[in-house]
Amino acid sequence: MTIAPNSIEARDIAYQMHPNVNLRTYEKSGGLVIESGEGIYVTDNSGKRYIEGLAGLWSVAVGFGEKRLSEVAKAQMDKLPYYHTFAYKTHGPSIELSEMLISIAPVPMSKVHFTSSGSEANDLAAKMVWYRSNALGKPDKKKIIGRIYGYHGVTIAAGSITGLPRNHQSFDLPLDRMVHTSCPSYVHFGKDGESEADFTKRMLGDLEDLIQREGPDTIAAFWGEPVMGAGGVLVPPVGYWEGVQEILRKHDILLVVDEVICGFGRTGKMFACQTYDIKPDVLVLSKQISSSYLPLSAILMNDAFYQPIADESERIGVFGHGFTASGHPVATAVGLENLKIIQERDLVGNAAALEEKFLGRLNELAQHPVAHSSRGVGLLGALEIKPFADGKPGDAAAAVAAALQEEGVICRAVMEAVCFCPPLIITAEQIDEMFDALGHALDTVAASRA
Repeated sequence: MTIAPNSIEARDIAYQMHPNVNLRTYEKSGGLVIESGEGIYVTDNSGKRYIEGLAGLWSVAVGFGEKRLSEVAKAQMDKLPYYHTFAYKTHGPSIELSEMLISIAPVPMSKVHFTSSGSEANDLAAKMVWYRSNALGKPDKKKIIGRIYGYHGVTIAAGSITGLPRNHQSFDLPLDRMVHTSCPSYVHFGKDGESEADFTKRMLGDLEDLIQREGPDTIAAFWGEPVMGAGGVLVPPVGYWEGVQEILRKHDILLVVDEVICGFGRTGKMFACQTYDIKPDVLVLSKQISSSYLPLSAILMNDAFYQPIADESERIGVFGHGFTASGHPVATAVGLENLKIIQERDLVGNAAALEEKFLGRLNELAQHPVAHSSRGVGLLGALEIKPFADGKPGDAAAAVAAALQEEGVICRAVMEAVCFCPPLIITAEQIDEMFDALGHALDTVAASRA
């Protein structure tokens, strides 16, 4: 695109450093400037409207422009715009949201600790795992198992648990106490002639072998997303989570479940732990907790996890951790109202009711000559694109995502897939609108390659 001097795009390039981009490319091309949003749509500074097919960053459950959230934010700003939860102090919104989260948790939980992002929450959860091992007199039980293509954030510990090379390269990550097991994506890593059941058995064998190589007494926790979102919407094979939990119980390894993307209705249940019968010791939540209207995340922990940490804080005199914005009153007030909206409007039920249509349309598009296959659960899905024979990895998916943006739909290209995660308020008609546009984009890419 042509960037006019002194335009907002030019000022953006001049002054702002963006995340998750090739910075030199951004200096030349600039970015899309979004000015407003309403429902499932956002509008750029030229007036063009788009379906936000990724709900921002997998997160705007109730859609854009929800007045109840802005009104609650203003009311809380007027009453108590900021206070902290340090040093034996607290405030109403953080208490009320903690109570709600404990009441709706997929398994019995004991305590909630708030942070401001999924990265921060996963990072702190890792610190607490180590703190707890010390409290139990197990100073060697510190290693954490992540998974190849898993994503848990970009802070030092969370980025190390993450299994994506782009988040490690040139950052001197991962830390040496983080190890990674195989990615359980049957569509990508199943061998010729291997059944899904045999693939699951191999994945579980890889995990057991890793534990034995490292030493069970050195491994503290296993981290996993029920569905691997930022890795490309990678859905677990049948029997995978049942087998993982059995292995972890056998070796006394904690299970930390990252529902930053999956939580609060995305899979057609309030939590994906309910979809896949997962029983975590620690549950990490963010994104849809506040529909990302304000930065907020939460760590839920069961009593067996919490009690040794509390004992250790008494022994040494303090739990020596905290963020200025932990449990921020405006963020927690908005989070509480957001969850009330999700419940009152049965947005979890909407995801479940529309799953068949959503996944069915993706499956129809998987028959397109440019496409390879589709996958998903609830209102979370991906269309795998056939790689270009003469291109670099990811070029084909990037081309489809670019063509789709021209059609007025924003998605996310991840490796060889285009991923979709629309606001939970989407309707059947809007699903058709979104995927009709994707069909046109596939046709455009096919014509450009003819």
